[in-house]
Amino acid sequence: MADGREQIKMAEDVKFKVSIDGIPVEVSPGTTILNAARQIGGDIVPPAMCYYSKLQGSGGKCRTCLVKVSKGSEKDPRPMPKLVASCRTTVMDGMEVQNITSPEVMEARKGVVEMLLINHPLDCPICDQAGECHLQDLSYQHGLASTRYEFERRTFDKIDIGDKVQLHMTRCILCYRCVFVADQLTPQRVHGILGRGDAAEISTYIENAIDNEFSGNVIDVCPVGALTDKTFRFKNRVWFTKPVEAHRDCPTCSGKVTLWYKGEEVLRVTARKDEYGEVEAFICNTCRFDKKATSDWTIEGPRDVKPTSVISLNHYDELAPPPVVKKSLSLQEANKDQFERAKELL
Repeated sequence: MADGREQIKMAEDVKFKVSIDGIPVEVSPGTTILNAARQIGGDIVPPAMCYYSKLQGSGGKCRTCLVKVSKGSEKDPRPMPKLVASCRTTVMDGMEVQNITSPEVMEARKGVVEMLLINHPLDCPICDQAGECHLQDLSYQHGLASTRYEFERRTFDKIDIGDKVQLHMTRCILCYRCVFVADQLTPQRVHGILGRGDAAEISTYIENAIDNEFSGNVIDVCPVGALTDKTFRFKNRVWFTKPVEAHRDCPTCSGKVTLWYKGEEVLRVTARKDEYGEVEAFICNTCRFDKKATSDWTIEGPRDVKPTSVISLNHYDELAPPPVVKKSLSLQEANKDQFERAKELL
């Protein structure tokens, strides 16, 4: 028994040495390349539109996280013949990976973004996801200035899947996140992927409505504007609101949320998200839709927003002191000063 515990401890102590864009990191066996990059952080972290660390089985669908493995491992240093999805590929000891340092990866990512935008409408000016949209960020970084697609885009009518959630399937990129949330967080899933290939779509079967205590979380996990909060639609832009972290004693969920204020009014309530846009703890519909008064919550303080995010517009944790302005001369003093200079010249 003691030997077994020692073997388990030794296995836990084993670390693989990996290099990503020339930056070394030590990770546990079984770690994916994407999560290894996240341990380093910064610009070398591949983007991810379908992978979600809190959802089992997610990843491997959008292909935005493609990377190049230039060295497989110490035992087998041969490079992998094709680009691989970093969210699905586990590391090996001695592996060397290229992300932003590989022109091949950047060109492939540009092609993936172009494919995602083939049917996606350019309605950012009226989309409630604007300012929080991962596809918007990707298209800014890797997208083309114009489209080469000449055929008619596929379109869908907007439908309500429940009394609080509206589905705009035209914007959907089929990342499956909302399906995984319903599978793993709710007792009975009633929506999913219908059809195959170009006819595939997210929908409910025979007009079933999503009706469960955690259905609102499909809004938070959607990386685009396909699933939106009907109670917040067209009320405001996120960069005109102020995110504040708060909590309450909720018997159903963690009760830890972000309140989005406009003045003294709470326009919407969302789950808290980490630096990769993933929900830290899923929240119930009561917290999300029914508790929109400041008195319902214990306020913790302003949410920390990245300076690179448009949401940080006009948000300051601490105001800088006013600059010291040199006191200007009065008219009488100025005339006296000019008179003294004129005397010196004479």
